[in-house]
Amino acid sequence: MSLASSAADRLSRLALGTTFAWLGYEAATNPGGRVNAAADLGLPNPEAAVRFNGAAMAAGGAALALGILPRAAALGLVGSLVPTTIAGHAFWKAEDPQVRINHRVQVLKNLGLVGGLLAVAARRSA
Repeated sequence: MSLASSAADRLSRLALGTTFAWLGYEAATNPGGRVNAAADLGLPNPEAAVRFNGAAMAAGGAALALGILPRAAALGLVGSLVPTTIAGHAFWKAEDPQVRINHRVQVLKNLGLVGGLLAVAARRSA
């Protein structure tokens, strides 16, 4: 792997990882409105589910940023984005057009994050 490719690999893991570490920490320590979204899914303990998912994102993000098992961390983060996206950004349920647009943007953003995570997972050096 060239020096430029290696640096880009490290920077991409750092950028993705810190994003998940920060947002996961926020969800784990301050679940707030996320609990209502999780409750809409019929989860028995939505606050615990939000905190657990946030902690998983924070741990996976930290591992990815630090280069610790980056392939496993990236794939774990992909898995954590699925419930987050379904519970938190159900644009198909929104009646207000602006709310629908905002949630659709978040779904597309998460799709982009999934793409970045899959690229990390597919790297030979991961």
